[in-house]
Amino acid sequence: MASLNVGNLGEYLREQRRSAQLSLRQLADAAGVSNPYLSQIERGLRKPSAEVLQQVAKALRISAETLYVRAGILDAERDRSEVETRAAVLADPTLTGRQKQVLLQIYESFRKENGFGSAEDGEATPGDSEAVDVPAGDTAGDSDSSPRRTAG
Repeated sequence: MASLNVGNLGEYLREQRRSAQLSLRQLADAAGVSNPYLSQIERGLRKPSAEVLQQVAKALRISAETLYVRAGILDAERDRSEVETRAAVLADPTLTGRQKQVLLQIYESFRKENGFGSAEDGEATPGDSEAVDVPAGDTAGDSDSSPRRTAG
């Protein structure tokens, strides 16, 4: 079996899981992925999506950015504040999925306008407006009818 080119992601995940004193099954349950799938990731046989990495990072209580870099999804040189801003928006429980998506699109348009947009390097990254993975549960309330607007 040939392993995929995912850096040392699998070894790192195994090390983090063991230091958190979690079994493979416990981490899989906490991250919402199957036990065999997580095992394949740890052995370097599968390359997980950014969404799966985010779920695993949350379960391990580590930075998703670290996993993105180790998986080759993000360049290690990537602007840390950009990644942190995107992560903060995606993690905000008070925003709906649609609001998160729109906010990230606006953020990206301002970055592009100022010469820092990720479209310039031709690669989509986690959080780009086209690649926003918003968990399904975050869409509740999109048709919220409570008055929140102020006259202006």
